[in-house]
Amino acid sequence: MSQAKDNQVPTAMVLAAGFGKRMRPLTDNTPKPLLSVAGKPLIDHALDRLAAVGVRRVVINLGYLGEKIRQHVGNGERWGLEVSYSVEGEPVETAGGILKALPLLGDSPFLVVNGDVWCDFDLSVWLERPLPAGCPGRLLMVPNPPHNPEGDFGIDEGLLSGTATPRYTFAGISWLRPETLTAYPRRRTCFGLGEVFVHNEDRLQAELYEGDWCDVGTPERLQRLDARLCGKSEQ
Repeated sequence: MSQAKDNQVPTAMVLAAGFGKRMRPLTDNTPKPLLSVAGKPLIDHALDRLAAVGVRRVVINLGYLGEKIRQHVGNGERWGLEVSYSVEGEPVETAGGILKALPLLGDSPFLVVNGDVWCDFDLSVWLERPLPAGCPGRLLMVPNPPHNPEGDFGIDEGLLSGTATPRYTFAGISWLRPETLTAYPRRRTCFGLGEVFVHNEDRLQAELYEGDWCDVGTPERLQRLDARLCGKSEQ
């Protein structure tokens, strides 16, 4: 995994404020991003990959059991990162969380990574291809997993489409301009990225990744991912 040039490396946000209800009882006392896969917490895998491509500033939003994440990650020094936190007093969903964190993220495009997703996509591939002027962002799509057989969006000539087929699943990894959130005509503070993406169909770039990816949404998926990655490390 290579590092992009310094002037092309954005700030990143790791979404880590969810309740992890489907992961219970594992998340009764542990926030989902701290659940272990292949010997280390999920959020460590995300921070490892961000640091490897040259990211230096990371914002993490905190909600359920958020102080445990803060205690684990600290200031990010062990990854060579400068980590700051956006604390959510009440749930605001994914887009609401990013909007709240914008003062920490700055005015330039930023990466967004779900804290409960494992993926071996090389982000430097993106950073070597900056977002075109006027493009609100770029989304990573993956083949539909069993738990989302209908997919989320199609891809039409490199752009996100609500009508194109086949449809794919959003991987939980994106590169967004701040105005993608600030210009969205929201009616409430609690809103998800899905509706923002729908609003920006045919403008957002989208590309399919067919490598290793897992949305760790249930204890069974976590167990399968852990077994697969541990098997790879033993080969």
